[in-house]
Amino acid sequence: MTMLKTTALFVVTAVAEILGCYLTYLWLRQGKSIVLLVPAALSLAAFAWLLTFHPTAAGRTYAAYGGVYVSAGIGWLWLVEKEAPTPRDLFGVAICLAGMLVIGTGTPPREPVDLDAPVPALDEPRNER
Repeated sequence: MTMLKTTALFVVTAVAEILGCYLTYLWLRQGKSIVLLVPAALSLAAFAWLLTFHPTAAGRTYAAYGGVYVSAGIGWLWLVEKEAPTPRDLFGVAICLAGMLVIGTGTPPREPVDLDAPVPALDEPRNER
């Protein structure tokens, strides 16, 4: 998957997650209709489903996705909640995106590590005197 497609998938995934959480927040904290829980649940289900399309190992994917999630959260703050991000917010986003770039462009391991393989130094008989 190309970097552009992966980033677009991360953005769509982040929006689905934030939307589901925001709708729940509106019900719990703002006193909005309980009916909002239906689209919230659908949005969070879409978020979980979208995670299955992300490339590479889950841990690396979630770590890289975190940078996009933070960026989308600040974008949501600005566009939906109409609160301008502070310079500190933008600096935090830059740090997160830099971290995502480091993780996302790193070389994957050459071969998977077999965690069940015996460790020779530990499995050999010991010469005790």
